[in-house]
Amino acid sequence: MPTTKPPTKSDKVIALLGRAKGASLDEICQVTTWQPHSARAFLTGLRKKGLVFVQEQDAGESTSYRITGGPSEDAS
Repeated sequence: MPTTKPPTKSDKVIALLGRAKGASLDEICQVTTWQPHSARAFLTGLRKKGLVFVQEQDAGESTSYRITGGPSEDAS
């Protein structure tokens, strides 16, 4: 009987960041139960792994983060 592994917090955050509207820091904290400084540190870790982000701020709303690209394919 195959069992599927539940998504990790990292999986959940990456899915949120992959949405067209991205995700706010508050949304990331709600999904993961992380403190804001931990969520920002996670975003920094993703950047270090090569993911490219856009940081957008709408009038009157919080900043949202959205993944726009992945690690480069230059493995040579």
